Amino acid sequence: MKKELLAPAGDLVGLAAALRFGADAVYMGGPFMQMRAQSVGQTMEDLAEAVRMAHAAGAKLYVTVNCFAFNEELPRIAVYAKELHAIGVDAVIVSDLGAILTIREACPELEVHVSTQANTMNYAAARHYHALGAKRVVLARELSVRDIRTIRENIPEELELEAFVHGAMCMAYSGRCLLSAYMTGRSGNRGACAQSCRWNYRLQEEKRPDEWYEIEENERGTAILSSFDLNAASFLGELEDAGVCSFKIEGRMKSEYYIAGAVNAYRMALDGTASDEQVQRELEAISHRPYCDGFYHGPVHAEPWDGQYISTCRYVGRVEQALPDGRFVAEAKNRFAVGEELELVHPGVPGIPFTVTGIENEAGEAIPLINLPRARVKVAGAPVARAGDLLRKRCGRDG
Repeated sequence: MKKELLAPAGDLVGLAAALRFGADAVYMGGPFMQMRAQSVGQTMEDLAEAVRMAHAAGAKLYVTVNCFAFNEELPRIAVYAKELHAIGVDAVIVSDLGAILTIREACPELEVHVSTQANTMNYAAARHYHALGAKRVVLARELSVRDIRTIRENIPEELELEAFVHGAMCMAYSGRCLLSAYMTGRSGNRGACAQSCRWNYRLQEEKRPDEWYEIEENERGTAILSSFDLNAASFLGELEDAGVCSFKIEGRMKSEYYIAGAVNAYRMALDGTASDEQVQRELEAISHRPYCDGFYHGPVHAEPWDGQYISTCRYVGRVEQALPDGRFVAEAKNRFAVGEELELVHPGVPGIPFTVTGIENEAGEAIPLINLPRARVKVAGAPVARAGDLLRKRCGRDG
C-alpha cells in the first residue's frame, strides 16, 4: 500500500497550506456530525471547493462524520452521505456503528474509514469493520507498534491501517471522554469538548487529609489531566513496517502555520530529505505541549509539566506575492523589523534563514518595522520567497 501523509484543515486556508507543503490527503469537517467546534465545520459549498483544490493538487479529501448518532439523525446521515459523494469526497471518517451501516446502505460507493473514536484495539474488530464494508481503520491511540503488527498480520490485505503520528492526545480512551459533558454540559462525543482536561487542578482527598498525591504545580495549579503531544517523526519506519499506510497529523483547529510546519516536517521525514535533527527542529518551531512517543513503545510514563505551550518560533507573516525585483509582498501576522533575522518556511526544506534588509508600507514608504497584523508590506532580503511561504522568527524555547 502506498504511504499517505494525512493532514488536518479547519478551513480553506489551512487546506491550501496542507496541500502546498506536501499532504497526500486532507481531512475536514462538514456542516453535520463532525467532532469539532462548529467554527471548523465547512459548508457544502466550501467542501465542494475543498474537493476541487485537493484533486487539483493530486490529493484526496476526507470528511469527518464521527459524532455518535441519535436515532433521529440516522435519516439525515443517509442523505448527507449521498451529498458528500455527489461533490466528490473521497471518503468519510465514521465512528458510530449505526452511522457506518446507514452510510453503507445509503451510498455504498462512498468509501468509509472507521474513526479512532471507534477504539479499534484488535484484529477481530478490524475484521468486523471490513466485513461491514470499511476500506480503512484508524487505529485506537492506545496501541503499541507490536499491537499494530499483530493486527496487520491477521486482517485482509486490502484493509488499510491509519495511525496518528503527531499532535494532541486525549486523556481519555481514544477520546471517549465524559469529563466535559459532566462539568460543562458540552459533550466531547458530540463535537463540543470544552477541553476540561486542560484546566488547572489541585488534588485533595477529603477523608485522607494527611495523604497527598505528589504532583508538580506552579502558582496556577497543575495540569494533571493534560497529556503530552504525540511526536512519532523519528520512528515512522517502525510504524510502516508494522503495517501502517496512512500517517495522520492531528489538528483541525490549528493555524495554517501549525499545519504547514507539521506537514512539511513529516513530508521530509517520510521522504528522507532531512535528518531527524532537522525534522525535530521544525517540529519544535510550532506551538506544542512537551512531546512523547504516545503508547507506541509501551505504557506512557507520567511526567509533570506546567501546562504551558512551547515553541521556538513565532509566526510573523505569509508571503502573498514574489516581486520581479527580488522582494516579496507579505501579510504581517506579528512584529518584525529591518535588521532582524527571520526564517522562510518553504516546502520540502528546513527553515531558510535570512536578514530583513528593507520593509516598505502600502504607501511606498520605507519603514523600520511592521507591527500591524494583516498589514501588507514589501520585504527585501529573502533569497527564494514564493507565494504561500510563511515567515517565522526565532524567539527561544518559550515562544
